[in-house]
Parts: sequence; C-alpha cells; structure tokens
Amino acid sequence: MQSHTLKPTPFVDDYLAALLAQASQLISAEFHAVVRRQGLAVSEWRILATLADSPPMSIGRLARIALAKQPTVTRLLDRMQEKGHVERTAHDSDRRVTLVGITPAGRRLVDRLIVLAREHEDRVLAPFGLARAETLKTTLRRIIELHRPPSEAG
Repeated sequence: MQSHTLKPTPFVDDYLAALLAQASQLISAEFHAVVRRQGLAVSEWRILATLADSPPMSIGRLARIALAKQPTVTRLLDRMQEKGHVERTAHDSDRRVTLVGITPAGRRLVDRLIVLAREHEDRVLAPFGLARAETLKTTLRRIIELHRPPSEAG
C-alpha cells in the first residue's frame, strides 16, 4: 500500500492577514475600475464614501479611515474643495483641528457611486448567501474593533 500524505497548505494560503489582503485587493480592483470610469480617482472615492454618512471629521481621522497618509489627504482635499466636493471648517473648540465635510455636489456624486458599490458588493457576496455574507461582515467589524489602536476607538 502506498502512503498518501497531505501536502501542507502554503502559509499565505492559510494566513488570515494574507487572505484578507488578497481578497481586499481583488474585490477593490474590480470596483476601482468602476470608480475611474465615473471620472473619479480611487482616493477621492474613499474620501467621499467616508464622508457620505458621517458628520464632518478631522483630516487625521479621515486619513486613517481612507487608508492614506495625512499630507496626501490634505493635498487631495485641496483639489476636491476646488471641485466643490468637500468643504473645510474650523473645529468649534480646538482651533488646531480642521474638519472636513461633504458638500451637496460631493454628495450627489458619491450617492451614484454608492449604488454601484452596493451592486458590486451584492455580486461578490451572492455565492455565499445572505446569512454567511452578514456573518462575514460582522466578523470583520469585530476584528477591526478588537485591533484598532485605543487612540482611534469610537
């Protein structure tokens, strides 16, 4: 009799961080093509999507959520403000903090993209069914919550 040994799974094919990164890259690349066809840079999409359902926020917080460096976001906001998509205001109690909010024009632009993003998400998750898709999203939100630095909580 021949002995059959199972070939071990390569590390990156079984490592959570690698799997998350690969899945994110593949799914994001699909939707980023849609964003570019709508005439928007991916970084602009991330900022508008972040601001779409939020009150004005600091540039630092916006940069963390949009996965960009603060100086990059500041330059990007200059362009976006010129286009009329965002507006900056001073923080009520801390003059060092500038808040960024979405304008009505930015809102109209991002609302169209959010519809397309939801349709894309539905296509990505459809093979798994509604319950498994919601379980996955709940698990990912919990991972983020548990691993977010204390300074960024809330």
